[in-house]
Amino acid sequence: MPEYTVSVVLGLVVVVVLELAWLRTGLFRSVRYWVSMAIVLGFQVLVDGLLTRGSRPVVAYDDSQNLGIRCPPGIPIEDFGFGFVLCTAVLLGWVRWQRRDARLSAES
Repeated sequence: MPEYTVSVVLGLVVVVVLELAWLRTGLFRSVRYWVSMAIVLGFQVLVDGLLTRGSRPVVAYDDSQNLGIRCPPGIPIEDFGFGFVLCTAVLLGWVRWQRRDARLSAES
């Protein structure tokens, strides 16, 4: 399996297991989370598209390292997985730290 694809799948598994088995923030049940992911997706298509399309793309991908599926044309499908992993990991950390801070404030 291509290296880029493997790293995306691994990242997806780690983030989902982290939330469901350890952190349990409830993020995946939040409408606000899914709305924010839709917003991220919209901007990701816009920016990724500008970076990967055209006769001289800013970012060029080696299709031997990914599945070679581009959606919309120019953006490797794995980029969407990386966007999900990055944003979800940050939000999980944010929610976790907010709860920790609230707990510490209540104890003092």
